[in-house]
Amino acid sequence: MLALGGALACANLASVASPGRWVGAAFGPEPTAMTEIVFHHSLLPRIAVALLCGAGLGLAGALMQQALRNPLAEPGTLGVFAGARFALAAATLWAPGLLVFGYEPLALAGGATAAALVLLLARRQRFAPLAVVLAGIVVSLALEAANRMLAIGNFEALSDLFVWQAGSLSQNNWDAARRLAPRAALGALAALLLARALAVLELGDAVARGLGASLALVRVAAIAVAVALAASVAGAVGAIGFVGLAAPTIARASGVRTAAGRLLWSALIGSGLLLAADQGLLATAGGMVPTGEATALLGAPLLLWLVARMRAAAGPAEMESAKATKMPDRARVRLVLVAAATPVVVWAALALGRTPDGFVWATGGLFDALWPWRAPRVAASLAAGALLGAAGVVLQRLTGNAMASPELLGVSAGAALMLILAVFLLPPLSPSAALGLATLGAAAALFATLAVGWRSGHAPLQTLMIGAALSALLSSSATLVLASGDPRGAALVAWLAGSTYAVTPAQSAATVVAAVALALALPLTARWLAILPMGGAAAQALGVQAARARLGLLGVAAAATAAATLLVGPLSFVGLVAPHLARFAGARRPLAETMAASAIGGLLLLVADWLGRVVVFPWQIPAGLIATAIGGIYFTWLQQARR
Repeated sequence: MLALGGALACANLASVASPGRWVGAAFGPEPTAMTEIVFHHSLLPRIAVALLCGAGLGLAGALMQQALRNPLAEPGTLGVFAGARFALAAATLWAPGLLVFGYEPLALAGGATAAALVLLLARRQRFAPLAVVLAGIVVSLALEAANRMLAIGNFEALSDLFVWQAGSLSQNNWDAARRLAPRAALGALAALLLARALAVLELGDAVARGLGASLALVRVAAIAVAVALAASVAGAVGAIGFVGLAAPTIARASGVRTAAGRLLWSALIGSGLLLAADQGLLATAGGMVPTGEATALLGAPLLLWLVARMRAAAGPAEMESAKATKMPDRARVRLVLVAAATPVVVWAALALGRTPDGFVWATGGLFDALWPWRAPRVAASLAAGALLGAAGVVLQRLTGNAMASPELLGVSAGAALMLILAVFLLPPLSPSAALGLATLGAAAALFATLAVGWRSGHAPLQTLMIGAALSALLSSSATLVLASGDPRGAALVAWLAGSTYAVTPAQSAATVVAAVALALALPLTARWLAILPMGGAAAQALGVQAARARLGLLGVAAAATAAATLLVGPLSFVGLVAPHLARFAGARRPLAETMAASAIGGLLLLVADWLGRVVVFPWQIPAGLIATAIGGIYFTWLQQARR
């Protein structure tokens, strides 16, 4: 990789200055020769920064993977980059005075806080790979959603920061390289001192304790060094994803077995990877595409390949088998209460609002005046939540994974990616065309997830990491759009956050029709949902064509997700939370569970939309962000309750 990166760098340097002038231009460029000025102040610092950032990220990924014994750990999956992004956006808006110290301290504070939260969530499960990855996914999604919320109302104020967030290596002086060099050297020295202790950790916790190693101290020290390295890179050039994952993976695949060797080679390979990617982009795209987003776009397929090669790693997220027993009376009461609460909540969402003088219950003429404004949002939120809840039940039953949902499996991301491409590449779409494209994207993501996870039997860790890769593609695409400066990006970021602000009566009616159609189709799918989890042999014995039934259910889940994503964006966690609450309420049989999850999902998103209207009046918070917060809290409780 270093050789390839070096060759590309030499080609780019030669396009600016002849090789005979390289030494002179490097140490004393002619003040009147613009090519030599560009050579000295732009190209050479860019190469140096790429080498330093690549080494730092490769070393950070290796340290995290060694400390946690998790081949999927890296700064991105531990939330470091998401925390750094949010900290800098918040400081830019509310504490700009802190920026006088540079981006690095703020990026370090935000990244360290996010990583600490991820590890705190996974601590009770002894940092099991599944627990760490799940916690990282949820924390990252929540922080990215909050970051987009800030961007909605402050697009112009944060436009320059969006370019930084995309991970650009463009340089016009040596300042970044001078700042990074000592930090990288200190990180390398700390990693060298930790290498022996990390090697002991590979022997297992019991053996390591027997040899006198302090497991907690070693892990905390290694992760602290890794977070500091990643935050330094993020503060200098922005978030550059997947280098920290790819470099240690390539080192292991190349046969490096010792801990010290993996640390060294991960740093070298990371340098080569980032240099090759950056110089290749510079040669082909002229540096117009931010390097950080390009590495994320290239790294997602690598993550999919890694997941496909992993052995099945079942975890605590597997579903308990739902017994088809008679529903207890208490469960019936709970479900009746859910059904009875629905019209009450709908009426409250239509009538209760906030004004400068406080809360007002609209009646009579005021209610009639507010109806055209509130009714489409209420109907859209209720229908979209119902669609996501039903899709979550279908996915969880088909995969046997209690953490499966349209959001975490990348199904929502697939629909959103297709719509992002359509917005920027196609003429304005009709609602039916948009729904068709979103359904196509959702179906493609779902089938890709299941196809890649087939080899592992759709084990929870592998399945969720496939969703993480697809979600990374969405995040990278969205950041590229924001960094482009296109005015359509402001509207797009509001939609990505799950906003129902601009829902029209026609869109709302279409979503309601989709929800009603799904409700009518559910009784026809109940038998499939009950039989398919038993396996192909049992399904065949009971007269069910498993392949056709599975294809039909996946189509239903994809269409439901697409219809909801069109209205509330790809983030909400309703598809994760609603099926759990339905089972908690006592709905165990497929039809009862799906209907209950639909009702609960609709209520969750409706309450989230109402809270977004009144919590920070006169401003509004997108319903998707409120629902993401609720889903994150529930996920945290669920993970802690499993032990």
